[in-house]
Amino acid sequence: MKINWRKLCTTNTKNILVPVDGSKYAEAAVAKAAEVAIRNEGRLDILSVINTTSFGFAYGVLSDDAITQIVDGELDYLKDLVKKISTKTGFENIHIHVRFGNPKNVITYDFPKDYHTDLIMMGATGKSAAERLLVGSTASYVNSHAKCDVMIVRTSLKNQPITK
Repeated sequence: MKINWRKLCTTNTKNILVPVDGSKYAEAAVAKAAEVAIRNEGRLDILSVINTTSFGFAYGVLSDDAITQIVDGELDYLKDLVKKISTKTGFENIHIHVRFGNPKNVITYDFPKDYHTDLIMMGATGKSAAERLLVGSTASYVNSHAKCDVMIVRTSLKNQPITK
């Protein structure tokens, strides 16, 4: 069954958030979110959250130079992603953001409040089974706690399973 993503969202969804973690699932979510944003003449916000609860940030191990390199790397990745999506779809109302904090909280509460998010579209998971066991799935947390609609993306635009 082929899904027409332009007709999928019949609501007036204007502000779409896609958190990314570098996984294929996240990138598939960006592609699908762009289609929804085109359909609704909306805005697409792509967000990367630098986890400050990880060891290096929590204990002040990282230098200012290391933090700058991390942020610059994330910005380069996001710019490349925007270029790829804009070239593929022609859609240009795409904004990139890098935030520091706990990804679960930033994605679920902070960012949607600041940008009036109507829909969060995110990849099913970017973590291995062991990582999900230790720290929990961000996607599961967002899906359970967000105040706006959440769409978990598991397939490509052609509705094919995403392979790692």
